Amino acid sequence: MGKLKLYTNSFFDELRHRQDILADDAVSALIRNPEWIELINTWDSIPSELPSSFSPELKEYFGFYEKKKVLVDENSLTGGQRFFDKNGELYLAMLGFYALPYCYAFADGAQVLVRSKRILENVGERLGETASFVMDIFEPGAFFQKGKAYLTCSKVRLIHAFSRYFILHYAKDWNPAFGQPVNQEDMLGTNLAFSFIVLRGLTKLGFQPSEDEYRDVLKYWKWIGELMGIDVSFWPETSKESFELDKLIRKRHLKSSEAGQKLLDSLILNYRSTIPDPLINQQVERLLFFFLGKEASAALGLKASRKLPGNLLGLMFTFLGWKNFGGKKGYAHIRQTMETQQKSQFGRVLTIRLPELNRT
Repeated sequence: MGKLKLYTNSFFDELRHRQDILADDAVSALIRNPEWIELINTWDSIPSELPSSFSPELKEYFGFYEKKKVLVDENSLTGGQRFFDKNGELYLAMLGFYALPYCYAFADGAQVLVRSKRILENVGERLGETASFVMDIFEPGAFFQKGKAYLTCSKVRLIHAFSRYFILHYAKDWNPAFGQPVNQEDMLGTNLAFSFIVLRGLTKLGFQPSEDEYRDVLKYWKWIGELMGIDVSFWPETSKESFELDKLIRKRHLKSSEAGQKLLDSLILNYRSTIPDPLINQQVERLLFFFLGKEASAALGLKASRKLPGNLLGLMFTFLGWKNFGGKKGYAHIRQTMETQQKSQFGRVLTIRLPELNRT
């Protein structure tokens, strides 16, 4: 049975009310000492010696990552890094056109996302930051030769905790029926979107990841999940377990919501404004429909045909810099291309930064 026996409503009802105490305590300390946020944003990696002024909560939080550095299993990560090095261009494409909009179709989790003005008003930057996150964690040698990815994961985990803090303290319209904001179930679902759903997208494009490749990618995201504060005892290890976990979460939460539709509308507007080719501009909804399928598309108010012009996907990915998307360009080329595009569009390379608070 493996993990399948864990995929029940009773277990996941409980996960819906669990969050991440270690990160939440660290954010409480950062709220009280906003100058520490500014300091952390200057780091290139987590220092081996933390500032003596840091509170016990913050020292414990970053100490968690120092312990993980000792425990990392290089053999468990190399397969996932090889897969990304081989398929990174398509991997990023599937994040933008499948995994992220797929998350919007899950109504209760979308309630957190829609409360971030940056996601609705600066969607291009948010997409760029997501790409930077993925490039950091899949860098060859990340976690066992290079330490930057630990800092990246620690920042994203804290950003989740900041979201929880501000929603619980300031969002008067938060409905307890949504569950706790950024809870364990939603974090599992997001991790699954960034792994299993990406692989399913590759299958939709005609590629067929092997079971070994599924295991390599899932093993990689299990490690990421540990670093992001997820209870990985529920994490799938095979394509079958991934399918059943996605099936359970779909049954529980895939439904129409104003929040999800707002998020998708913002994403579509961004794609239309950044893709100059009029043919592609006219086909964005159909492209998203192709990946999302009827059920998720209906939840997002997306109406289109599954039929696409034969070369549309190639045109779309070519424009986005993923030329010859079936080729083996490798991590270094993808990173260079991404950073060049970000400098052109935003005037800088986008990085993960903690939200700096206004101090009066």
